[in-house]
Amino acid sequence: MSVDVIGNFLTIIRNGVMASKPWIVAPYSKVKLDLAAILKDEGFIRDFHVVESDSVKKEIKVFLKYVNGESVIHEIKRISKPGRRDYVGAKAIRPVIGGLGLSILTTSHGVISNRKAKELGVGGEVLCTVW
Repeated sequence: MSVDVIGNFLTIIRNGVMASKPWIVAPYSKVKLDLAAILKDEGFIRDFHVVESDSVKKEIKVFLKYVNGESVIHEIKRISKPGRRDYVGAKAIRPVIGGLGLSILTTSHGVISNRKAKELGVGGEVLCTVW
């Protein structure tokens, strides 16, 4: 049985937002680091750090963002799942909530936002949407 590490990361963020936590901690992986970097660049989280403890395992600490007590992340949803992958071409990339949100894709250029994918003219697997 495989584990959906991206789905688990998004669920940790979603649970942290629902509980109004100032930060969350998740196991480290390069894809999660790329996701956190995009979320920070787009203004959905305040910051993130890679935490190296005494043990072998690294962790990612994500500082969630709130404005007037309300979370900036209203919904974070996994689109492409291990059992059903969802791929889109460059011309088929659609805006999320009229452009207020974003999709995160994994492409031949790495993990990028839907805006960057449109700019580069590449498609790929839609990992998640955030708004």
